[in-house]
Amino acid sequence: MTKAATADGGWADVLSEGRLPLFALICLGVWLNAADSLVTATIMPSVGKALGGYAFFGWATAGFLLGSVLAGASAGLLAQRFGLRRAMAGAALLYAAGCALSAAAPEIMGFLAGRIMQGVGGGWVIGFCSVAIGLLFPDRTLARVYAASTSIWGIATLISPLLGGLFADAGAWRWVFWFFAAQAAAVALVALKLLPKGDADEGAAVAWPQLVMVALAISAIGYADVAGEVLVAGLLTAAGVVLLAVTVRFDATQAARLLPIGSADLRAIPGAGYATMFLTTAASMGFSVYGPVVLQTLRGYSALEAGYVIAVEAMAWTGAALPVAHLAGRWPDRLIFIGAVLVTAGLGLCALAFGHWPLPAVVAGAGLLGAGFGLSSAFMSQKVITALPIGERAIGSAAIMTVRLTGGAAGAALAAVVANMLGFAEGVTAQVAEAVSFWVFVAVLPVAALGVWTAGRLAAARAEPAPDQAAPAA
Repeated sequence: MTKAATADGGWADVLSEGRLPLFALICLGVWLNAADSLVTATIMPSVGKALGGYAFFGWATAGFLLGSVLAGASAGLLAQRFGLRRAMAGAALLYAAGCALSAAAPEIMGFLAGRIMQGVGGGWVIGFCSVAIGLLFPDRTLARVYAASTSIWGIATLISPLLGGLFADAGAWRWVFWFFAAQAAAVALVALKLLPKGDADEGAAVAWPQLVMVALAISAIGYADVAGEVLVAGLLTAAGVVLLAVTVRFDATQAARLLPIGSADLRAIPGAGYATMFLTTAASMGFSVYGPVVLQTLRGYSALEAGYVIAVEAMAWTGAALPVAHLAGRWPDRLIFIGAVLVTAGLGLCALAFGHWPLPAVVAGAGLLGAGFGLSSAFMSQKVITALPIGERAIGSAAIMTVRLTGGAAGAALAAVVANMLGFAEGVTAQVAEAVSFWVFVAVLPVAALGVWTAGRLAAARAEPAPDQAAPAA
């Protein structure tokens, strides 16, 4: 499949030249991950009550994201090695197996093992979707394709909290995972039918040393939340963050890389872009991980009601992304910076509002947070991809999800460190929930502010766009 250079980049262009089936499959893959995230956030208080293990509460998200990071990082190379069709189908079936394990788990460790399997399978699914976008869609359509994938999150925000809340309030949270196992099996069948087989490249190398380093880094940060002592938790967190930075530097020197050339340089578009994605995603994770339980504990909301309040972020993301997807010229760079500022402002408002301010203030904080991502995310991805040469686009596209997932895993674990230091691991009382509602957001404001700075660098960076040609289909 090649990228035509004559169309205008509108929605008809996105779906032309036989791209409609591919676009549909991408939407299915995004739905699987979006709905999983929102449903799990809604039902986790019920899971915690049923299985215990509040000290491992953050790992329901961090473990999922850890698996997603390791899978997503290798997605570009695995797509080359096995072809997108077989790779996508296998990933969806692995995700289904993880759902089945979580659904049947008699205790928290079995549940978390299933979440890690879901993370690996889901990470590959979303990674292969990202590879397909970067390789098979024209540069001029990328902002619209990324905005459209964001709209799937909007649909998920309307359905997933309702689904999760109904199952949780009925005491049947396990059936949520059986439901997702069935959906994943359907994705596998659709992939086998719709995706091109592609040519397998047995010589494609996987960046195993970097994957091991990332796994160790995220595991160190994640273990910090159950370390017990504040000093040990702080040292583990710092070690994990430093190891992530070292991994980026080491990756730049290797033949088999996780990230494209320039990713370790904040003066380059890939470096500034990936740094902004990582920092803003990490800063926002406390909202989705601890928001539902805080709302249920402090305000007496049901799982369904709390789920819909948290879903405001994703709805605002979609609502902001679609109206600006057509903008060109200087607007994309302006919105990249404005988006990072809004994310930081949203976190600040959430810190003040979650405890005792009226509900509209909480909704406003969630809306600012989501709007910030909606205005900027598609344009960040487009700017990074179009700045890469064709030979770097497979790993560059997969790296977008890898970086966001790594930021999500680190952010979830960091939020868990803060929460457990405040007594969350011993049980969720009103006093603990009130402290968590403030400090989980305040603690990440410096991270978000650093994201504003890197967003400014990305907005100011200039590069000649790569030729509007497609690499061979994977």
